[in-house]
Amino acid sequence: MIIGSRPTKFQVVIDKNQCMLCGRCVDNCSYGVFRMEPEGIITNTRNCVACHRCISQCPRDAITIMERPCDYRSHPVWTAQVKENIFKQAESGKILLGGMGNAQQYPILFDHLVLDACQVTNPSIDPLREPMELRTYIGKKPRQLEFIQKSDSDISLVTELVPNLKLETPIMIGHMSYGAISLNAHKAMAKAVSDIGTFMGTGEGGLHEALYPYQEHMIVQVASGRFGVDVNYLERGAAIEIKIGQGAKPGIGGHLPGEKVCADVSCTRMIPEGSDAISPAPHHDIYSIEDLKQLVISLKEATEWKKPVFVKIAAVHNVAAIAAGIARSGADAVVIDGFRGGTGAAPSVFRDHVGIPIEAAVAAVDTKLRRQGIRNEVSIIASGGIRQSADVAKAICLGADAVYIGTAALVAMGCRVCGTCYRGLCTWGIATQRPDLVARLDPEEASHNVKNLIDAWTLELAELMGAAGINSIESLRGNRDRLRGYMLDQSMLDVLDVKAIGA
Repeated sequence: MIIGSRPTKFQVVIDKNQCMLCGRCVDNCSYGVFRMEPEGIITNTRNCVACHRCISQCPRDAITIMERPCDYRSHPVWTAQVKENIFKQAESGKILLGGMGNAQQYPILFDHLVLDACQVTNPSIDPLREPMELRTYIGKKPRQLEFIQKSDSDISLVTELVPNLKLETPIMIGHMSYGAISLNAHKAMAKAVSDIGTFMGTGEGGLHEALYPYQEHMIVQVASGRFGVDVNYLERGAAIEIKIGQGAKPGIGGHLPGEKVCADVSCTRMIPEGSDAISPAPHHDIYSIEDLKQLVISLKEATEWKKPVFVKIAAVHNVAAIAAGIARSGADAVVIDGFRGGTGAAPSVFRDHVGIPIEAAVAAVDTKLRRQGIRNEVSIIASGGIRQSADVAKAICLGADAVYIGTAALVAMGCRVCGTCYRGLCTWGIATQRPDLVARLDPEEASHNVKNLIDAWTLELAELMGAAGINSIESLRGNRDRLRGYMLDQSMLDVLDVKAIGA
């Protein structure tokens, strides 16, 4: 049985008086919304995902897109989205997929935390006139430093320091694989982080040869599918990250559709062209912290103990205990990915209903590690839902050493967060492997935009630190005294270990 026609999500309207029939909308829409007919441009609005490519390319501003022009009968329980999901599954009998991060109306804890500022007794600092230290080191830190004095009165450091990553800003770009996004998108971000002095992740799709010039600023990933992993790959990374879980889909693996596995992706991932790249839910050699320790040691042995090894986990209810185990496994950093973390494709039921916010996860992990006296054993990287510089500052106050951004970097390149990345039809040339679409993204221009974004956030972070009377990022880390909770209940304030406003 065919379920009847349903209201469209978007209505595309063309102003006939403005339209000059140039056909740019037809050429630019990869979703098949527009077609040229003798009577003019005809639209199939059911195909529209609101990517806004047509609007950006129309020379006469003749196109308007409206959301839900005709909606379902309103209901507090049976919302439009709930009914649409039921219709889709009644017709298909399949799992619903979605892209990007959690789309539910959960409160954003960052927006209920406010930063403190100094006034008189503790004056603020002017970043324009005084130095601000934003350099961050990711990796193990010694409990203490030991020195010896030589006969010539020189002092020598005795304590052996393990490799750390040196970041000029505590902002990195998280892991998005080649395959999920285009090579041009990877090139743009790689150039940006190289220019800034920070790092980006390769994702689980291997490292394309075109990125070798930027390898000193790349963090290579070892995920459950082990795509593209060999000694050459490991040695090219500045650090190695073991991906156990992901915020958008805790407890399950990954899936790159075969349509996106072109010849280049096939070569880089070391899988057959056109085949689905399916990552299993667990690593089949990791079923305990002891097993994880073995992999950490193996990766360090393979790279002669010259590179820090990170472990990425999804933010779940027992994240603090897991992180404590990771700290004791020999890993140099734990990456915590909150439930607003983006993805190319995930079952919507996981994306929207599994996991916990990054704010609560970071606070819980930092508290647990401090109480166990092992906070120096591992750095904390916060990921999943970092939207602005204020989020960066708040995440660091809650205990993070640095953050990963992902969706924000894509938006800087033109992404409209339409959430259909898994279809491979991205009109902006980002989440696609179609050559004609990939060519739309200029790596140089996109790199410039990403660099500008991180530079701007870094400047704002320095201003926020100055207002708090802090001139070193180290003094901001875990400094919950600089945070106050607004409209948060006591139980959440206790989890975050933050006082209420006015306290």
